[in-house]
Amino acid sequence: MKKFYKNIIIAVFLIYFIVTIISQQKTLNQYKSETETYTMQLQTAEEEKEELKQTQANASSTEYIEEVAREKLGMYLPNERVYIDIAK
Repeated sequence: MKKFYKNIIIAVFLIYFIVTIISQQKTLNQYKSETETYTMQLQTAEEEKEELKQTQANASSTEYIEEVAREKLGMYLPNERVYIDIAK
């Protein structure tokens, strides 16, 4: 009878141990997934930061000012020919 109770206690302990390991593995996988997501977000933010730094460095150049005036404001230099692509 003692051996029976001992086996039951060992079985319960093993079941608890296995359930705990599976639960921890699920948690670790979730943390790994979140880490990958945050790493990608950080990488995207760093790339955007670099683009903004380049834009800031070029903001005072004449070429950049002319480009913004043409593309976003629709302004052109006097006597400049403007070609419109009607295929679009």
